[in-house]
Amino acid sequence: MSVPAPQEHHDAQRSADLSELLGHVHTCWDNERRSLSRQLHDSLGSSLTALTMHLGLLMQKLPDDQALQDRAGHMKKLLGQIVETNRQMQIKLWNDKLEFLGVRVALGELVEQFGQQHNIRARSSLPDDELDCPRSHGIVLLHTLEEALRNIVAHAGATEVDVIVDDNEDEVMMTVKDNGVGIAAGSSAPAGGADPVKFGLRMARERAAYLGGTLTLAPGQAGGATLTMILPKPARVEST
Repeated sequence: MSVPAPQEHHDAQRSADLSELLGHVHTCWDNERRSLSRQLHDSLGSSLTALTMHLGLLMQKLPDDQALQDRAGHMKKLLGQIVETNRQMQIKLWNDKLEFLGVRVALGELVEQFGQQHNIRARSSLPDDELDCPRSHGIVLLHTLEEALRNIVAHAGATEVDVIVDDNEDEVMMTVKDNGVGIAAGSSAPAGGADPVKFGLRMARERAAYLGGTLTLAPGQAGGATLTMILPKPARVEST
């Protein structure tokens, strides 16, 4: 059996250290985004709701002056836009559906909303029951799907998207297929290699690797592209 050269051992250890560091950074980033989203909801969201109620009461007491009524109506419309902007910012920072409704519902609703927003035929095939996986797996699945859908809109020119999630005893697998323009020849290597794959998917690949999984991007059998993420489940500890 050959013994690894000192330089090879050093490179392997450095790669493992960087992967662990990146995983830690991602975890901290997720926690910070979740915290910011909660602050927007609990503080700013509550204040905006109170302002909306107060403005409604004031509008009822305004004199019958068309200029004042128009100005109040403009303020109400502007306040409504701010409320919606705040809601969208919360969602972009952190999708609370993941925690309150589960990863299965969060993935399904994301696919449905994507199809409606971009006029794309988007379908999802999900397990009948909630996925049996750690919270960390759900976060990575959701972030990866968000990034995959963003790339499809930006680069694929697809009219159909299929998202398939399989859950078994050992692993969770998510497949995202589209009928777009496909990927360049030679780009079927794992996302994040030397190919010009977007950084968002490269980050998703590293997050999968941190959990012991893989993310690959390959040409689809009937055109388009197929993204596949496989996340192994942690070994269960048998109770005695």
